[in-house]
Amino acid sequence: MSDPLFVGTATAIVTPFKENGSIDYRAFKKLIEDQIANQIEAIVVCGSTGESATLSNKEKISLITSAIEYADKRIKIIAGTGSNNTQQTIDLTLIAKEHGADGVLLVAPYYNKPNQEGIFRHFKAIADLVNIPQIIYNVPSRTGVNITAETQIRIANECINVVGTKEASGNLEQIAHIIKNAPSHFYVYSGDDVLTLPAIAIGAKGVISVISNYAPKQFGDMVRYALNQQFAEAQIIFYELLELMTLNFVESNPAPVKAIMKLLGMCNETLRLPLIPIKSENRLRILNALNSVGFTVKRSAKP
Repeated sequence: MSDPLFVGTATAIVTPFKENGSIDYRAFKKLIEDQIANQIEAIVVCGSTGESATLSNKEKISLITSAIEYADKRIKIIAGTGSNNTQQTIDLTLIAKEHGADGVLLVAPYYNKPNQEGIFRHFKAIADLVNIPQIIYNVPSRTGVNITAETQIRIANECINVVGTKEASGNLEQIAHIIKNAPSHFYVYSGDDVLTLPAIAIGAKGVISVISNYAPKQFGDMVRYALNQQFAEAQIIFYELLELMTLNFVESNPAPVKAIMKLLGMCNETLRLPLIPIKSENRLRILNALNSVGFTVKRSAKP
């Protein structure tokens, strides 16, 4: 377990749906091929950006196995198998391992609002029963609980197969404490695109990204420059993409990114309720931002 699961950019890939709400596997395969062609280091399937909260377990298994099949070992596939139910998480993680996932992303238990001891026991139970590389996903804005630096370090020290954290707390001080005190096998990945540069500057090893869904080459290059300590080059790309990184969250993710991907002709914009398409004024802001950076908007997709 000493080698990192990945270093660089992992795309939290969207789940494309047909207009009737069913999964569009043809589009999904094309998106994976695009990620591979643009040298992204890993793909996260069934994460928040993949609308995992609206997917059935059957659909999650199908997406995970399809991604593994499509990738054919050309890129790391990390399966989002976390939930607020520890046993359900164990069951889905076992299935992901059996089908050949390279690792799993485990969100903090949401809604239950466990204390730090409960969070620790949740992750330890999974790590004890499933021998696969595991990444903690700390996203308090969605789960209602923060996994403290102390708890994450405790998990890392006691669970050798927990190899990293996707830190989406937005708290650079917390990220710094994790990096400073975590064991050598445990890597920190930014969970916020806009904080990726400062996170790498203090020792993070990459990012699990939203913007790389549609800007994989540009954003991936930015991350590689930063990891290479070429921060001047990284900053140029960062500021080119800054407005888009912000607009990706102008409404609930992944509504904005799906709107962008439709404008670029990459996939359908269909979302599952309770998410709905973005407001017209935000669509116009996104269109202007895409044009200003030089993205080619499909004529038929313009609002």
